[in-house]
Amino acid sequence: MFVRTSYLILLLFVAALSASAQVPVLGTHVEQLVAELEPLIEQAMIEGQIPSLTIALVEGDAILWTGAYGYSNLWARTPAVPSTVYLIGSTFKTMSTAALLQLRDAGSFSLDDPVRTYIDPLVIAGEDLKNPVTFRHLLTHTSGLPVAFDGYPVWGDTSPPALEAYLAEALAVEAGPLARVEYSNLAFALVGYLIEKQARMPYREYMQTHIFNALDMTGTAFSPTPEMLERLAIPYEIDEESRRLVPATPLKASVWPAGIVYGTVIDQAHWLIANLNDGVYKGRHIVSKATLDEMMTRQYEAFKGPVAELWGSEEAGYGLAWWTDRRGDETYFAHSGSVPGYTAFLQGNRDRRIGVAILTNGHRAHPHLIRLADEAMGMLHPLATPEPPDTP
Repeated sequence: MFVRTSYLILLLFVAALSASAQVPVLGTHVEQLVAELEPLIEQAMIEGQIPSLTIALVEGDAILWTGAYGYSNLWARTPAVPSTVYLIGSTFKTMSTAALLQLRDAGSFSLDDPVRTYIDPLVIAGEDLKNPVTFRHLLTHTSGLPVAFDGYPVWGDTSPPALEAYLAEALAVEAGPLARVEYSNLAFALVGYLIEKQARMPYREYMQTHIFNALDMTGTAFSPTPEMLERLAIPYEIDEESRRLVPATPLKASVWPAGIVYGTVIDQAHWLIANLNDGVYKGRHIVSKATLDEMMTRQYEAFKGPVAELWGSEEAGYGLAWWTDRRGDETYFAHSGSVPGYTAFLQGNRDRRIGVAILTNGHRAHPHLIRLADEAMGMLHPLATPEPPDTP
């Protein structure tokens, strides 16, 4: 099966498998767990035609293990390492949500306030003032704002307009709030603008100070630093005719606050740690436990079932940005990220404080990463003790 379905470039990255997996630091079961997990990683990469993949397993407040597989640059045969930089895509939406809720908790607004009162001079075209778009609608993809992307080649002759200028032209609803779930990058571009307005400082600066720096995310940035560029994975997609991997065009986007952010799987693991520990990372309170409870609670009974028709049970749905699911008595949360040539996935179990982060330079590889993450979580699950319930 492997020989028949793979191409030469896939054979090349299989030759690099396990070369960069790190020696485990914590846990007595890690070595056996990794031995069982690595064949599943190989299977996911072959079936998804994924050139390289980095992965981190988290338990409690620590990274349990990291691994890196395949080639971040197929032409140069550069092996991936855990510090390889990828575009993290929409997994970043959960960070923007935490930032917005930091400002909410400081008393700036309420989740059910109409957004229009906070975005002057911008207006949302087509909005019914009797049924206004609220902050909660933006964070649950129920605002009626469209998907949007508006991409530009990184090295092209054109580039995205300034955020406020773009929103002034693009903000328009296609349906009333709560008419349906419509995944909206435009909504999260507006979230970025709202953070900037409420914080009275540039959005990028707020995110750097209150999220990236607070979580020791030294390898995460909106634009890769020169040092990050040295470790940047080339994006790849599958040619429709030959079915071979070819380099994808690196893109910017007008909706860049929705996920045009670069980072490492180690930094993604830091973000998971905060979410697995009631909003705390190394003693730093990123968000309160109550706020994290909101983020991981399904917001609308009418909109439930497998998120994006890919993840979760019939009880799954959108919390505030996070996908959330109750499996038995335990809360799971997740989010994917996808930009041409890159696919990412995060998943955690809040009760057992376990999680997995995956970054790749594979194209539209969601089903393979979700399956791999579920398998990794299934291996971690019996090894982790559930957290005792809060005592009054």
